[in-house]
Amino acid sequence: MIDLLQLHKYFILSHLKEGGIAVDFTMGNGNDTLFLSKAVGESGHVYAFDIQERALEVTRKRLEEDGAPQNYTLIHASHHRVKEFVKCSINAGMFNLGYLPGSGKKELYTKRETTLPAIKDALELLAPDGILLVAVYPGHEEGRLEGETIKEYFSTLSRFSVCVSEFRIINSPASPYFFIAEKK
Repeated sequence: MIDLLQLHKYFILSHLKEGGIAVDFTMGNGNDTLFLSKAVGESGHVYAFDIQERALEVTRKRLEEDGAPQNYTLIHASHHRVKEFVKCSINAGMFNLGYLPGSGKKELYTKRETTLPAIKDALELLAPDGILLVAVYPGHEEGRLEGETIKEYFSTLSRFSVCVSEFRIINSPASPYFFIAEKK
């Protein structure tokens, strides 16, 4: 069976190299932040965003315990504010939408109103040959609508500047799926 997380890493690593700049737009428990930190190495940098203080605490601890390079900036702010903090081009960006796993706060989750502007800004920051990965969780109503909104937006982009693909398990409509946007 296809492992979506392994596919995420495969696609990201085809664009992100040592010394690169990456953004984890939805820090959560720090898994993607750690992955990106190790991928860019000592000479790269990772910016990671979350609106929950607990996410920053858990991520900081994970990065320290797993020996991540000191190449990251953890930001207690919404991902739609990315341009206030990131002033350079990026090689990769990851969104893992939904709610913070293990927090017990399923009422606090990403929303279309901030996710779509964050995706638009991420695409503007994306360097040529950069990649943006957006994981969608349609198992709840806002997640379903968020995915539809993102797909609608991505479908308006010129394929001559950005190639957007969708990866999903067809016979499991409530399963997570993801988009990748690769800048030409």
